Amino acid sequence: MELPIVDAHQHFWDPRINYHPWLCDQPPIPFRYGDYSALRRPYLPADYLADARPHQVVKTVYVETEWDPRDPMGEMQYVEKLRGETGLPTVAVAQARLERADLGPTLASLAQFEFVRGIRHKPRPGQMADARWRSGFARLCEHGLRFELQAPWTQLEEAAQLARDFPAARIILNHTGLPAERSAEGIEGWKKALQALAACPNTALKVSGLGVPGRPWTAQANRAIVLAAIEIFGIERSMFASNFPVDGLCASFDAIVTGMRDILGDLPAAGQRAFFHDNAIRIYAMERA
Repeated sequence: MELPIVDAHQHFWDPRINYHPWLCDQPPIPFRYGDYSALRRPYLPADYLADARPHQVVKTVYVETEWDPRDPMGEMQYVEKLRGETGLPTVAVAQARLERADLGPTLASLAQFEFVRGIRHKPRPGQMADARWRSGFARLCEHGLRFELQAPWTQLEEAAQLARDFPAARIILNHTGLPAERSAEGIEGWKKALQALAACPNTALKVSGLGVPGRPWTAQANRAIVLAAIEIFGIERSMFASNFPVDGLCASFDAIVTGMRDILGDLPAAGQRAFFHDNAIRIYAMERA
């Protein structure tokens, strides 16, 4: 029997009724997977469940969708509505800009949603060392919120210093540190950067976002990356994440899950269950959801 899945990173959106600049505005922004016109449409729980079939997805973590940055509360109100209507997502990661003057009230308001577990911000190079940004980062612990870090591996030395300076903070690296450069030099640099962050015990990893423009997602293409990432962080701090519908530009949900199960097929059953299910339950405190 196939193990149940907790999807640690997925999205819903409806650009017909909500404003997402990258989905609504013209021209489209530069995007790491290239043409993303297929994403500029509603993607709702029914669409996700259809994509995820026949796999047993039992819980999900919704991650902010670059909703209108003027209205971070509006996104969580929308998520609250989806949860009431469909039961998905289980928990959510909200949007907050850590350098903004109104961060304090924003975090206090977001923390009032019982399903919000963290915030995501995509820092610019050097921003994690900025005093104003760090002052905002320090507020996360006050509200028990996790920090979802989406940044290329070239910024992970900065992230490691942040993790060392704030040992009580919980930092979750998105999309495997974005190892898009698959040359020998690129992979070596990515591994060293990942090792620096993984050395901090208050960090964890989501294995997702492994698409390479112009190439299909396959187990063969991603095996070495996935196994290296899990070896570096350890199975107890690594989680499966689909990044759907975004990673749907690279492969079907079934192809990604089947490929990941193939890659991890030699792990003990307990390790596979930890990766696909148990770790996300623990790291995102889903027993309270």
